[in-house]
Amino acid sequence: MDIQDIKNRFGIIGNSPLLNRAIDVARQVAPTDISVLITGESGSGKEVFSHIIHTLSARKHGPFIAVNCGAIPDGTIDSELFGHEKGSFTGAHEARKGYFEVVNGGTIFLDEVAELPLGTQARLLRVLESGEYLRVGSSKVQKTDVRVIAATNVDVYDAVKNGKFREDLYYRLNTVPLKIPPLRERKEDVHLLFRKFIADFTNKYRSPSVQLDADAQHVLMNYSWPGNVRQLKNIAEQIAVLEKERNLSAHHLQAYIPQETNPGNLPMRINQDKKEDFSERDILYKVLFDMKRDMLELKKLVAEIIKSGGSTAALSNPNLVQQLYQDADPYADDPAPQPNTLTIHHPDHSPKTDYDFSHHAEEVEESLSLIDKESDLIKKALKKHKGKRKLAAQELGISERTLYRKIKELNLS
Repeated sequence: MDIQDIKNRFGIIGNSPLLNRAIDVARQVAPTDISVLITGESGSGKEVFSHIIHTLSARKHGPFIAVNCGAIPDGTIDSELFGHEKGSFTGAHEARKGYFEVVNGGTIFLDEVAELPLGTQARLLRVLESGEYLRVGSSKVQKTDVRVIAATNVDVYDAVKNGKFREDLYYRLNTVPLKIPPLRERKEDVHLLFRKFIADFTNKYRSPSVQLDADAQHVLMNYSWPGNVRQLKNIAEQIAVLEKERNLSAHHLQAYIPQETNPGNLPMRINQDKKEDFSERDILYKVLFDMKRDMLELKKLVAEIIKSGGSTAALSNPNLVQQLYQDADPYADDPAPQPNTLTIHHPDHSPKTDYDFSHHAEEVEESLSLIDKESDLIKKALKKHKGKRKLAAQELGISERTLYRKIKELNLS
């Protein structure tokens, strides 16, 4: 089967040399049992290529299953892939077969394989090397004959260097690398894809056909398409349903294309500062270490106060007051208040009276709850970055997915 036949069979549109090269690699590797690592941005069509490899292989009559590794919680991923025995963990009321047992004799497609925990990576490596695995809670070795096709939208080699992905597993999966080009590198295919999608959707919704003028085609071809083919398809569907004008100009088209704030691929995880992603346990450790650091700083300040001859003399030292104020709130923009005084601002914005609280101070016990501290840190990070969760996650040293989960658990708006 040649490249054009494969395009016709799987509905692939485009004549880009990069696309043709990817199809040719898939066609050549399909008859073998070699593991394949498909790399490409989100929405570029990695799963389509996994179907090409399976359909053109000797396993085409065997089962095929696609597993999104990033969508399965870490605590259950081993059970999903390798199965478990009855009573092996809470909720395991009966034995269950895993995907590697169900797909015996076929092909398993592991999408977002870089999201696998390190322990699961070790289990997967054993399956690839010997075809053996253990169910969760069992000591009996199981055998399977499964071809593994993996895919990811991140740079796995960077993950290897950062200790997030096993090097031996990387080389075992990457026997044949298959790179899917992003849509911005296939500019000659953008208009062809749009015409195909718009024809499909106008026929589906029984709406008039849509045409693009020259300026609209130029806009279409020169947009970076961070969501790749999936984004182009969505925009074609929106136009088919919502647009009243059937001859689109650049002005009409730009109403459906979002403004570019980041020309990269939005769904991909961008590791600019190479910070490690933290688990839920790690963020608790971070809170504890921050508390310990604050206590040490407080002890130093108290020692300075004692050396200065007592609390009254020390509090008259503006440098100590300024330091105490900044330690209490590192994001505060206002200058430190004068010791023992509180300035009241009236509606006309003029300070009227300074009240002395030196003899009426009330000690308030600080909450030492980890949940409260964690909630407070997350609120401060979100406030600092004006609600931008990606930047807040980087500030906290955790992954964006962990931040979403903590916001939901703590009922933070």
